[in-house]
Amino acid sequence: MENKEEIVDVKSVVEAVSAEDGDAPIYQVESLCMRCGENGVTRFLLTLIPHFRKVLLSAFECSHCDERNNEVQFAGEIQPRGCCYRLEVPAGDQKMFHRQVVKSESATIKIPELDFEIPTEAQRGSLSTVEGILVRAADELQALQEERKKVDPQTAEAIDQFLLKLRACARGDLSFTFILDDPAGNSFIENPYAPSPDPLLNIKFYERTPEQQVSLGYLVVPTQLEQSHAVITEETNSTSDQMQRVPHGSVGAVAGHRAIAQSNSAEIADALFRYSAPEEVMTFPSTCGACAARCETRMFVTRIPYFQEVIVMASTCDSCGYRNSELKPGGRIPEKGKRISLRVKNVNDLSRDVIKSDTAGVKVPELDLELASGTLGGVVTTVEGLITKINESLERVHGFTFGDSLDENKKNKWEDFKARLNKLLSLEEPWTLIINDALANSFIAPVTDDMKDDHQLTFEEYERSWEQNEELGLNDIDTSSADAAYNSTDNA
Repeated sequence: MENKEEIVDVKSVVEAVSAEDGDAPIYQVESLCMRCGENGVTRFLLTLIPHFRKVLLSAFECSHCDERNNEVQFAGEIQPRGCCYRLEVPAGDQKMFHRQVVKSESATIKIPELDFEIPTEAQRGSLSTVEGILVRAADELQALQEERKKVDPQTAEAIDQFLLKLRACARGDLSFTFILDDPAGNSFIENPYAPSPDPLLNIKFYERTPEQQVSLGYLVVPTQLEQSHAVITEETNSTSDQMQRVPHGSVGAVAGHRAIAQSNSAEIADALFRYSAPEEVMTFPSTCGACAARCETRMFVTRIPYFQEVIVMASTCDSCGYRNSELKPGGRIPEKGKRISLRVKNVNDLSRDVIKSDTAGVKVPELDLELASGTLGGVVTTVEGLITKINESLERVHGFTFGDSLDENKKNKWEDFKARLNKLLSLEEPWTLIINDALANSFIAPVTDDMKDDHQLTFEEYERSWEQNEELGLNDIDTSSADAAYNSTDNA
């Protein structure tokens, strides 16, 4: 069935793509060609990329001068957190350059080895590859070189030298780091090894700063911007002065505020109410992590049987409806890490309570599935809920690579993995769930009154390696200021 193409006005296109229609036709709009000044045609298509986002594709073509360009814009919502993809590209590996890259209009691309950055206004939203983005950047720099040589020969010579390095990276002659940072959270780099982790690709999600909120169109109170500049100034001064130290209490307060919006699991507070009375909940004002509006955060401390003291924080924004919650361990840092193994055999095992901290990794040996520490954040759920969250997370992070354009071998591999993942919940055969937490802040509830009588559940403590302590920041902990403060209080 052919799509009908007709010349319409801009208002009709906006109304059409804003409607909830899954089979939108292609629209055409007459638009001015910026090269020759004649009228060309821009085609719009609203489509839904499977398991990824709803996107608006636009392609311009001028019949007078053959000028062509295209653009990708996101028709869906801005994500709760920003994302940062870091891809290590070794020299000589041509397969790395074929990875698909979705760059939204709010994303920036950096190559630290070349001290090179593509700002948001340089390249609009696009669907390309690593090689395509580098070649496009080189071509755009090369386009105005003849004019630069006439006006500023020295700058033109420096750009020529830089273009040699950039094109060498695009050919694979040099190794480099490809960083894609998007405050809107709508950008993506393909992982060809999915659902297994990619050793060369690192993904991090972060909270947006007030300046980033403003750039995305959110309304931010001016006092929040002033506070943000004050924090940046304080950090700069402390960096320049090696003897100046930030009080440990202030560092803990900033880290605690940042930890509020690390998870979207709205069921955490409800799940933990079984261990503590609602009368113990404390409320204090805070700021929404999505729209920066003022909201309230609820917090209470409880002790979970067979486990330890934990702090639960949950907040809801009445302005945008954003909800987040987080579980934080209480007490001191354990001296050893903990590895928890559960042999899942029956339906009762799927209902066991699970606490997974943000430093814990998850492994299912029967599937060759391993999630690095930090994946999924801190969650309170059940064994069944944890597997469901893993499935949803894999579809959200890697789902774009499993769309209609995927070759049959990779598509069959993904479908086979999803089928095996669903078999875990149907309990066709026993399987093992392993949670490895270097800070020993994770927990799986036993089904017996005495934990020793639960033979399907085992706890193993181990000594952390130097690398694990370094990743957790424990090697650089300095408590001398806090110790001095406590001693002065005791003396007083």
